[in-house]
Amino acid sequence: MNRTTVSLIAGVTALAAVTGFASMSEPDTSGTDTAKAAAQLPVERTSLLCPAPSTSDLAETAYTSFTPVAEGTGDDGAAELTAAGEESADGKTDASKDDKKDDDNKDGKEKAVLTPKEPGKPVTGEASGAESPALVGTAEGRFAPGWTVQETTEIAAGSGRGLLGTNCTAPDTEFWFPGASTAKERTDYAHLTNPDDSAAVADIELYGKDGALKSTVGEGIQIPPHSSEAVLLSTLVDEPQTNLTVHVTVRSGRVAAAVQAIDDQLGGDWLGPSTDPAGSLVLPGIPKDATSVRLVAFAPGDADADLKVRLASPNGPITPAGNETLHIKAGMTAAIDLGDVTRGEAGSLMLTPTGRPTPVVAALKVTRGKGDKQETAFIPATGPVDTRATAADNRSKGSTLSLVAPGRAAKVKVTASAGSGGGTAASKTYTIKGGTTQNVELPVPSGLKGTYALTVEPQSGGPVYAARMLEEASGGVPMFTVQTLPDDRGTVEVPDAAQDLSVLQK
Repeated sequence: MNRTTVSLIAGVTALAAVTGFASMSEPDTSGTDTAKAAAQLPVERTSLLCPAPSTSDLAETAYTSFTPVAEGTGDDGAAELTAAGEESADGKTDASKDDKKDDDNKDGKEKAVLTPKEPGKPVTGEASGAESPALVGTAEGRFAPGWTVQETTEIAAGSGRGLLGTNCTAPDTEFWFPGASTAKERTDYAHLTNPDDSAAVADIELYGKDGALKSTVGEGIQIPPHSSEAVLLSTLVDEPQTNLTVHVTVRSGRVAAAVQAIDDQLGGDWLGPSTDPAGSLVLPGIPKDATSVRLVAFAPGDADADLKVRLASPNGPITPAGNETLHIKAGMTAAIDLGDVTRGEAGSLMLTPTGRPTPVVAALKVTRGKGDKQETAFIPATGPVDTRATAADNRSKGSTLSLVAPGRAAKVKVTASAGSGGGTAASKTYTIKGGTTQNVELPVPSGLKGTYALTVEPQSGGPVYAARMLEEASGGVPMFTVQTLPDDRGTVEVPDAAQDLSVLQK
């Protein structure tokens, strides 16, 4: 095999690692002497990390793992989630801080929290209390393409009471979190989880309404191998800031990052990272009964941004009265309160440039309920579903799927998987009109037992964005959480390279 082929394979592997820690097999170059068109092949390895769910003794956490059935994966593979913990010098997990772990695993290795048995069927696990650790997971072979893990925590009372949910994410080197806060009523933590065998080093930068906040405490944060660190954002600044943008950059190694936002009165949720800075953004799945919606945005470059603000309703785009545009100064966080902008209908926010595009990041803080019965969740800007996206942990009641087509109309296939305890998969196809958001009637597995996964696959038309809301009323509080559904990047483009012996003659 010549050096050209080796370089191509290395490049593809590096690209796949960024999108899900995926590694690909070498393309077959036999029987040809010219390069062929690139092929879309399923990834062969995926890494996901779940943050420690809560510091509340009342926390009840459910984990749900699901891999869609995919073609071309073969019959081999495995997946598991294990508790994060430092490795000892001999490469084994150091469990000395937990006697129970020592009793369960004399060889020092962590016991798997979840071990999926087959693609197409969810598997679930549970954890209770304040000591539940972060989880590190790896899926290989037929379990890798589109592997999705949902972490859902219910806290019945106290600070942060409510329903908190997050998609466990792949490690990366940069994250943006508009919508964080260090206000006196908020307790926000940045969770950084390192999946690798060597330590990672990360920086946390904070940007308020007047720009960057000076702090050296957030520089050079060490995350030991196979472990997680939670950084209280209020310890990084001198004065409270109501609306913040958090920027996590990794100097060495890789981490998964998420912000847990807890309000003394309004519950809390996980704030996921915004999609990469872009001139136009979509924030899908605002609940139709939202009583308050706040937009927080940040322009990371050297130029100001001017955005047109529109709501994609079931009947078409609407411009919120009094909030038609948003001006964001370069390097500063801007926020506007949109009130009950959805007014009883499904909605998604669309941000587009009024003139020259300037990259921005954005997120929504959404509130449901009134008085002392309020609960909050967050919706970061997200990418479109190119090929497929998945939402795990759907229940027989309380799951809402929102689909938005910001441009042209789109046809979308939605599949409900078999249940974790039994049931038969079901599918429906929907047409979403251009410029609208639809809360679609979900297909439900026949004979459903347990939870199920939803898989979204665009069939034709323009770009589609998606979000799933879980809700559960408790004591009059409308507990809820929203997860956006970007493409699962379960395949990677692999060029078919061939030997060219003529290069040896030049």
